[in-house]
Amino acid sequence: MITATAPLTDIGHWARGSGLEVVMLVTGALLLTRFATWLGNRVTTRIDVQATSADRVVRTEAAKHRHAVTQVITWVTLVVVYCLTAVLVLQRFGVPVTGFVAPATILGVALGLGAQRIVQDMLAGFFIIAERQYGFGDLVRLMVNGGASGGSTGTVEEVTLRITRIRTSSGEVVTTSNSQIVQVVNLSRDWARAVVDVPIPATADLTRVNDVLNQVGVEAYADEALHDLFLDPPSVMGVESMDLDEYKIRVVARTQPGRQFEVGRTLRARIGTALLREGIIVPTDLDTAAPTSS
Repeated sequence: MITATAPLTDIGHWARGSGLEVVMLVTGALLLTRFATWLGNRVTTRIDVQATSADRVVRTEAAKHRHAVTQVITWVTLVVVYCLTAVLVLQRFGVPVTGFVAPATILGVALGLGAQRIVQDMLAGFFIIAERQYGFGDLVRLMVNGGASGGSTGTVEEVTLRITRIRTSSGEVVTTSNSQIVQVVNLSRDWARAVVDVPIPATADLTRVNDVLNQVGVEAYADEALHDLFLDPPSVMGVESMDLDEYKIRVVARTQPGRQFEVGRTLRARIGTALLREGIIVPTDLDTAAPTSS
């Protein structure tokens, strides 16, 4: 039970009583938050080590979710400790906390109206984590209200109840409020797909071209350096489109999550080299179609 605080006129008595309690409370809060931060970092580090030792190619979905949950729990713990310490310190200073109930209610309503975005961010962040839409290490494309039509694509570095932070391929860090995210394209969920559309001159023998592309897929799948990136051998889907002077033949490969870009670049290089050996000149617009995760 909390006793009444001595008047501040007796500084010496207050310092030996409530003053000492204030120092202990503040010190305890600092130590507890430092411990919570250290423990959170320790847990996330262990998750990363276990995920790496279990699968050197891709982080498991469970590891991503545990990493995100650990970050959120650490953040919530720090907020609770700081708020509780502030209330206890005010009581030690003789401030009647119960007298703030009515003003706090009014202030809460005002803050609720003015801080709706923060509440929306936290609710959105809760559902992102609870539904496992994405987690730490996922490769995602975020569509944002009022943002560019193509969205932002990058690797998730941090997920909290309020924000999502990703790093793009060019090294830029993009921080987005969770409530502003209207659509998430997860490019590293379960498995991904690299799609290569190969433009072939209309004069080329399509049967021979198909044989060459199938052989490229077999050799790429058999390559020890690439084998772990594939889930199955690349397949030739056939003619995707026809123009006046060229055909486009689509090659599809199912890959480990997040590795579709690397696989696409490798297949383009191998396809271009193989066709050149056959005397087939590939136009310079040989490119990888938009990668997908399903």
